[in-house]
Amino acid sequence: MGNKPGYTGHFERLRDRFEKGGLEAFGEYEIVELLLTFGTPRCDCKPIARAAIEEFKSLRGVLDAPEEELSKIKGINKRNIVYLKIIRATANELLKDKAKGSGVYCNSAEDVYNHLKVSISAKPQEVFKVFYLDNRNQVRDIEDLFTGTVNRSAVYPREVMNRALKHNATGLIFAHNHPSGCLEPSPEDKNLTRTLVFAAIFMQIKVLDHLIITRDGYYSFSASGLIDQWEAEYIKLNMAQ
Repeated sequence: MGNKPGYTGHFERLRDRFEKGGLEAFGEYEIVELLLTFGTPRCDCKPIARAAIEEFKSLRGVLDAPEEELSKIKGINKRNIVYLKIIRATANELLKDKAKGSGVYCNSAEDVYNHLKVSISAKPQEVFKVFYLDNRNQVRDIEDLFTGTVNRSAVYPREVMNRALKHNATGLIFAHNHPSGCLEPSPEDKNLTRTLVFAAIFMQIKVLDHLIITRDGYYSFSASGLIDQWEAEYIKLNMAQ
């Protein structure tokens, strides 16, 4: 009993605190410590957790960190990394399920941003997401349709429309992250969105918005007036024929 490592009792105290009051009273490094301890229960994880928070600035930063960066923290091994990624992936799935078919409506860019800011804002690659909506703007489903490199994602409008028809969507919202942190749309972003708006109108589907997501905020194509502009352009082009 007297030879029992000090960190064993500390882990038990952390566990007891969680069972009694949840995570509200925990510091961020203590949450990381608790998660790391499940992966390596016979290790003092407090200094490792502190080092991880110092390096990645927050719990969110630790969970978002790429595997190669996490492995640079002394004491974090493959088992810890897998466990952290399972926690992250589980949280993302819960957010997705919460939105799908549960009475969740997307009526503003803020709604979409609040849903996505945790899941994609810090990803090292571009991820192109599509919200499929019914005629009340209720979420029918959400998909990661395309994943790209650090600065571009190959998005195929034909595939987007095929998926929209499969989901019987009457409305679409697009969103992708900019790993660079830049909120301004690139010329490619604008050309793609214009093409998607045109294709959707042809299929009698409404594009409500396209958001660019970063850690610091979002850019809304709808709020900027571009969605309306391209819808008007499509109508004008068809009237001229």
